[in-house]
Amino acid sequence: MKIVTCNSNTSLAESIAKKLKKPLCKSIIKRFADMEIFVEILENVRGEDVFVIQSTSYPANDNLMELLITIDALKRGSAKRITAVIPYFGYARQDRKTGPRTPITAKLVSNLITNAGADRVLTLDLHAGQIQGFFDIPTDNLYSAPIFIRDIKKNYKKNITFVSPDVGGITKARDIATHLKSDIAIMDKRRAEPGKSEVMNVIGNVKNKTCIIIDDIVDSAGTLCNAAKAIKKKGAKDIAAYITHGVFSGKAIARISKSPIQRLIVTDSIEPMQSTENSAKVSVLSVATLLSEAIKRINFEKSVSVLFD
Repeated sequence: MKIVTCNSNTSLAESIAKKLKKPLCKSIIKRFADMEIFVEILENVRGEDVFVIQSTSYPANDNLMELLITIDALKRGSAKRITAVIPYFGYARQDRKTGPRTPITAKLVSNLITNAGADRVLTLDLHAGQIQGFFDIPTDNLYSAPIFIRDIKKNYKKNITFVSPDVGGITKARDIATHLKSDIAIMDKRRAEPGKSEVMNVIGNVKNKTCIIIDDIVDSAGTLCNAAKAIKKKGAKDIAAYITHGVFSGKAIARISKSPIQRLIVTDSIEPMQSTENSAKVSVLSVATLLSEAIKRINFEKSVSVLFD
């Protein structure tokens, strides 16, 4: 087994390699003067089972190109099998046509990764489950729910209601609520344009409850903070949020700091920024153990789904 990392989340890659007791493969990823990307793998990978770790987070286009070029370099180096380990799969929110003459970019990116030479994909909490079907190669979609459940059990004991900030997140919220034998509530949201949303109604009882918002992505934090304000008006006692991918674009951290949310937990699928680490409200849980166990199982040709049985 060889583990290669690109530049988007080196700290997570190092943690995964440490848990697998394997050194990271030596490589060079640099820019030419015109910002073209150059990749060179400095170790022999012929006949190896290679795992390339790269989140396609900000800057999404640069990180995506790094991944594609690294896969191509490994393919031309005669690697036996290449698995793209993508803790955060960018462009996943464009998973269907939202209007006339709009792209399905999640499918386009899936094609790019496959055509670059990847034999398999390992990712975490895809924005939409159907994206697995966009790939023509085996794709394992891991879930952060077990990590969140352990932390929720540790910090919250009773009177909990899990809140989905929109209809699309009901399944994720319901799965965690069912496991912890708790109630759920749903936000009725209207999105006027990308990045802007308005909460219209709260469906479910949140009065005097500890409300935990469950979602897969926090980007500008507009949806999250609007949801928190809405359930606070409905009488929620305490508000927390567990969200897999912390994108935190623009003034997201500032919005969260001013919101009724008392605690926001994200994973390190995207490398935390300085502002995230300095925020009193934001905590980070690592997915290194989960990803390293999945990598080990793929390498030994064992089932990955048993991790969630």
